[in-house]
Amino acid sequence: MRIAIIGAGVAGLVTAKVLTQAGHRIDVFEKAPDVGGVWSRTRRYPGVTTQSPKAQYSFSDFPMPPDFPEWPDGAQIQSYLADYTAHFGLEAALRLNTEVTSAGPTDDGAWSVEYRDATGTRTTETYDQLVVANGVFCEPAVPTFDGLAEFGAAGGQVCAGTEFHDAEQARDRNVLVVGYGKSACDVAVPISAVATRTDVIARQLLWKVPRRIGGRLNFKMLLLTRLGEALFRYIRPRGLERFLHGPGNGLRRRMINSIGTVSIRQLGLKRLDLIPEGAMEDIVRGAIGLATEGFFEAVTAGDITVHRDRTIEELLVVDGEPAARLSDGTVLPADLIVCATGFTQGVPFLPEEVRVQLLDERGNFMLYRQILPLGIPGLYFNGYNSSFFSPLNAEIAALWIAADLAGAVETPDTETMRHAVVEQLAFMDVATDTHHCRGTKIIPFSMHNADEVLSDLDLDINPLIRAAHWLGPVDPAAYRRLTPILLKRLAPVEPGERDRPRLRLLSDTGGTTRDPAPASTSPESMTRTSSQG
Repeated sequence: MRIAIIGAGVAGLVTAKVLTQAGHRIDVFEKAPDVGGVWSRTRRYPGVTTQSPKAQYSFSDFPMPPDFPEWPDGAQIQSYLADYTAHFGLEAALRLNTEVTSAGPTDDGAWSVEYRDATGTRTTETYDQLVVANGVFCEPAVPTFDGLAEFGAAGGQVCAGTEFHDAEQARDRNVLVVGYGKSACDVAVPISAVATRTDVIARQLLWKVPRRIGGRLNFKMLLLTRLGEALFRYIRPRGLERFLHGPGNGLRRRMINSIGTVSIRQLGLKRLDLIPEGAMEDIVRGAIGLATEGFFEAVTAGDITVHRDRTIEELLVVDGEPAARLSDGTVLPADLIVCATGFTQGVPFLPEEVRVQLLDERGNFMLYRQILPLGIPGLYFNGYNSSFFSPLNAEIAALWIAADLAGAVETPDTETMRHAVVEQLAFMDVATDTHHCRGTKIIPFSMHNADEVLSDLDLDINPLIRAAHWLGPVDPAAYRRLTPILLKRLAPVEPGERDRPRLRLLSDTGGTTRDPAPASTSPESMTRTSSQG
């Protein structure tokens, strides 16, 4: 089939790689001048690093260079993704500096994609399928501040964290960083090295975990294991999880909250009055909460001042200089305000009638397995599963898409899938206190998601290695055999075996064959019993 992919970040690239290997013709549209998505040089801010160590933030079949540090920075991740693109021969499929302006279904069941290149030229092409991989961090969420016009006229500047590319922009200026997530803390450190004054405005404190607990034990040994994931109650607990959230609940709570106790002592949170409300178990609401190297040291030294439980009430001008009034009445000088306040998940290129089907009444994405929209033939999503192991989860989702395109995924009918999605969203509302990025965040249940997607494909890794991941960090390299296994199942039979080409959809222990989906289809033939109901 001819398939368009929107986005050349982690999810877009691995989808292109898998679908190309499955024999499809791929075009990848990316409005940035380079691959990488959030890691593009047009979006990364000084101080940005991965939240997971390099081994856990890798594709299964393409390890990061051995000379990379444990937590690579943004430039290193972008170079890794560029090398991945070259290694798997994806350059020819890339359309960089090209923005998709609209994409909608046609009357004959295909997808019409209109795009604008770097010269401003608009072109429309037709594709058999469309994969949306523009990412859950595609649109920065910048608050609307009262008094912005006067503030700007006095020389004040407000920007999103992804628009702040060089610490020199902060030199000798009074800078406010809004937010307390990892990106806010990351960017505050290099700013504090050059700014006259650096204030962090934290509406809500989040728990932070040192990269090395006690200065020795890597945090991945505690939270990036299957046991670490099992400390948080899942909607469908299994095996040991039932014990941990039943008779062993007291032990479980002591295990996870002991990390909080160590963090308080190691980071000096009590002395700095930066202990968050609630228990360490609430870390699920703010992703991993990895402590930025140098952040608490800068707070201790007075180079960074954190205003906890505060917001910016309004922007104003004091004695001709830009300033900001906080919710407690404090007025701070503010030449530059960097908003590290999260992202919104947007698909503005899809027509309204598609978005109505795609989103629920609260704006949550209704995606089965975080991949398949309900009742919209020919459309898939990847990367809408923000996790501790984003490259691995995206890779597994790409396998699911390849199998479904071949008619090899047995999914429930549409209403059953809808019920499953609604139930999952309701569960995540409770588990994350609605902090699930409109249904696109699967943290802290990254491996549960991987297991469920792989179960649809009758794939899994060696049971002994899987068991080792209970106490040791999950290793994406353990999953490297799954792609060739699936592609072998989907390979065309040899000429002459049958009267016409078919797909071999065999499990390793035997199975049946089924005709593939046609490359160009009518609306009637696009209705797939297995996937669309």
